[in-house]
Amino acid sequence: MGILRELFGPSREEVWRQLCREMQADYVKGGFWKGDKVRAQFKEWTITLDTYTVGDGESSTTYTRLRAPYVNADGFRFTIYRKSIFTAVGKYFGMQDIEIGEPFFDEEFVIQGNDTAKVIQFFRNPRIRELIQGQPSIHLTVRDDEGWFGATFPAGVDELRFEVVGVIKDVERLKALYELFAEALNQLCHMGSAYKDDPNLVF
Repeated sequence: MGILRELFGPSREEVWRQLCREMQADYVKGGFWKGDKVRAQFKEWTITLDTYTVGDGESSTTYTRLRAPYVNADGFRFTIYRKSIFTAVGKYFGMQDIEIGEPFFDEEFVIQGNDTAKVIQFFRNPRIRELIQGQPSIHLTVRDDEGWFGATFPAGVDELRFEVVGVIKDVERLKALYELFAEALNQLCHMGSAYKDDPNLVF
């Protein structure tokens, strides 16, 4: 175990349990069929960290993700990710890219959304921009539920979702992601795009 730790660093479980201790979050063992999770409560919302793997029989890719269901008050949705060599191709085929008027941020990221004014309002929050810029790789979005917890969410409940390729084993980076979710949920409430209600109690 010592040699493996020297070669590969601490295990995911070690790092995530440390995260739980520092954040007063819950470490949930997943068992044989389901992976382990970290669940942290922020106000009425539950933010869950886990991993999932996609494979085609010959190869597989593991992703780290965070998710938080919330009551979407007005149907506002957005997606943000870092620009890449493929961004220009997407623009050629009509991909939307909303600029928020912050030159450095607009240069580094692609932002899409269904309400330009609300996108600008959301990303004008300086702490949200700072936390996003601190992530080496990011894909943050608001999307419809996908049957999380084994059943679809009630009408009007969406999820804030982050995912990247690989397993994140950096406690500080994970703490920053949880802070990003907390800040984002607060901002959505401030904008009138989220309700301060427990999404599990909406029927």
